[in-house]
Amino acid sequence: MSEPSVIINNWTVAAFILYLVVMVTIGILTTRFSSSGIAEFFLGGRRMKSFVVALAAVTSGRSAWLLIAVAGMAFTRGASAIWTVVGYILMELFLFVGPGKRLRRFTGQMDDLTIPDFFASRMVDSTHAVRVATVIPILIFMVSYVSAQFTAGAKTLAASFGSSQTLGLLITAGIVVFYTMMGGFLAVCLTDVIQALLMIFALVILPIMAIIHLGGPGVLLRTLEALNPQFIDPFALSLGTLIGFLGIGFGSPGNPHILNKHMSIDDPEKLPRTGIIATCWNVIMAWGSIYIGLIGRAIFKDVSALPGQDPENIYPLLASQHLHPFIYGLTIAAIFAAIMSTADSQLLVASSAVVRDIYQKIFAINRPLEQKKLVFWSRLATLLLSILALIMGFMAKKLVFYLVLFAWGGLGAALGPAVLLSLYWPRLTKYGVIAGILTGTAVEIIWYSQAHLKAMVSEWVPATILSFIAVIIVSLLTRPPEQAREMIKIMVGKN
Repeated sequence: MSEPSVIINNWTVAAFILYLVVMVTIGILTTRFSSSGIAEFFLGGRRMKSFVVALAAVTSGRSAWLLIAVAGMAFTRGASAIWTVVGYILMELFLFVGPGKRLRRFTGQMDDLTIPDFFASRMVDSTHAVRVATVIPILIFMVSYVSAQFTAGAKTLAASFGSSQTLGLLITAGIVVFYTMMGGFLAVCLTDVIQALLMIFALVILPIMAIIHLGGPGVLLRTLEALNPQFIDPFALSLGTLIGFLGIGFGSPGNPHILNKHMSIDDPEKLPRTGIIATCWNVIMAWGSIYIGLIGRAIFKDVSALPGQDPENIYPLLASQHLHPFIYGLTIAAIFAAIMSTADSQLLVASSAVVRDIYQKIFAINRPLEQKKLVFWSRLATLLLSILALIMGFMAKKLVFYLVLFAWGGLGAALGPAVLLSLYWPRLTKYGVIAGILTGTAVEIIWYSQAHLKAMVSEWVPATILSFIAVIIVSLLTRPPEQAREMIKIMVGKN
């Protein structure tokens, strides 16, 4: 029996090219705004509206991991794959309702543009120790994160259109770099909104059409139960696996490309409402991805029936067989959109770490710098970091989506505990922050490299827990800044 194949025609190609043209056009149209200053380039001048922030935060946090990996996991594991999305949905709602408001108030009043900026201000640190410690994991994990996104884009183009891996890498990187370098944060947010709508459309229309073609929800459930009763049991997983899945949510508070969306909103009081919008989109997209995997299992029965015997191919395969070729082209664009919406935000964070946190705030701190010159250096840094990520993409050998989770978890473990504690705990010290960052980074890397440890529980769980412990213990042994309580008052909105 031959493997089913993905069907491509001119309608499919036209839809995908239309998507790419829109992305490039946004980069061109937003160039003037983003050229006016570094705050505009990296944070959109803090003028973003609720709807834009909600969708940009959701899409930049998901990447193609949601469309490809979660759908593949649902194909393999069944309904228990739902726990891969529960943790981050709840955590990101919490961030919008509580910590996000405090972060936006504080960074707005202190004129902080980046997370290293925030830590330096919150800890009243003039030695640059906290800033340097924060930049280290950002550069380590962000560049590898961007590289993984470029590689995922290349694989998507290769699987969908038959391009070579090299051409796919160049196309992916070229489009992302162009509109990010030219349009900065505004271009990133506007493209993220379009990409979010595209992802939501694809993740709603495909499951609905596939279920209709299958014969309805009842047929789906009966077919899955006949294959294996565990496919419809959401609790058919071990405790360690459950903890690891829920622990994916630990990454959200430490990923700067999500936090900077909170920092960009025009009014911090809008963030709880924004969180409700974002959570609705998160739930809809997660529902779609899980159902795609379940429907694929009901139709194809076994992984051997999929192209390359790879469960992560279920999304494009179902789309090609159940949608009009033009709509299928849009669903392929949705995969690409998920990749690009994450890569552009991460690229911007990495370049801000170089230009804002290293160059402007350390090496040129006593020199007046023209805003347009800073924007020029920011664009150059974006280009150079993209080249580095591209080189890493050519050298990549491991599975892309495991690298994504490694980088996601690494940032969460390194920065997440310190971010949350800095927003609520006056007793926090700069030495505690540094200890937590270094502990989270080290544990994530060591645990990830040891197969017997990974078999127990995913690396981001112990890395985050030990980072929290390190922050608290070292802070209790050292002295907090004298202005600590005043800093908390700014976050609460009393100053």
